[in-house]
Amino acid sequence: MRPTSLALTAGVAAAATAAVLRTERRGRLPGAHRWRRTNHAGAEVTLAEGLALAAGTTLPLLVADPPAACAVTGAALAGAVDDLDGGATAAKGLRGHLGALRRGEVTTGTLKIVALLGSGLAACAWSDRRAGCATGWSTVAGAGLVAGSANLANLLDLRPGRALKVALALGLPLALRGRPAAAAVCAAGAVALPPDLRGETMLGDTGANPLGAAVGIAAAQALGRRGRLAALAVVAGLTLLSERVSFTRVIEATPVLRELDGWGRPR
Repeated sequence: MRPTSLALTAGVAAAATAAVLRTERRGRLPGAHRWRRTNHAGAEVTLAEGLALAAGTTLPLLVADPPAACAVTGAALAGAVDDLDGGATAAKGLRGHLGALRRGEVTTGTLKIVALLGSGLAACAWSDRRAGCATGWSTVAGAGLVAGSANLANLLDLRPGRALKVALALGLPLALRGRPAAAAVCAAGAVALPPDLRGETMLGDTGANPLGAAVGIAAAQALGRRGRLAALAVVAGLTLLSERVSFTRVIEATPVLRELDGWGRPR
């Protein structure tokens, strides 16, 4: 994608994200009370940040990269369902949702996994066809990368700014390689980062899922079959590791990671 078009994509994403956040701050967001939550520190925050990031990322991609818009929209909708209705179940994590499924209980988390895989597969198949690439196992690996990245971003969204920092670090190189999805989500993420770091807003599933999906589809578009498989292996490994190891504890026990994780938060 040409630099001017990429800059326009980023500009529209940033403006749309800022507009939704401004609407919430002015008390004009419909149903705003449904998006209020309590964060890890016990403070009340809004998940409107997630709505803002999802809308800001999706809007320019409808023109710049429709397959990526499909991945981001599917992830956002799946996340919104989990945010609004997922509190009714005690199942947590991949193991918890799969365990519930074995007992015959279909949780919103399980439905979200199916939705992420479905939208990721549709987006990658569409993208591969547009690029003139043959669809097959490479497309399946790309779909897994999109869904896995969306889920991983959600697992990282446990402290202010954490998921956004990781997404920006991974997304910026992809944006520089001309990937519209990366440019859009980095611009939207940069606008959402300050209030997130201050602990005023949270991504929630509605924002974390499309955040990861956008980086995932950008990576899938930039990588070949082997690259997709390697990236998928890393994402899957981290997801499985999260079932046994707390990312927060690892970060807090590692000085460099602790400093990076805490950067920008009020002391």
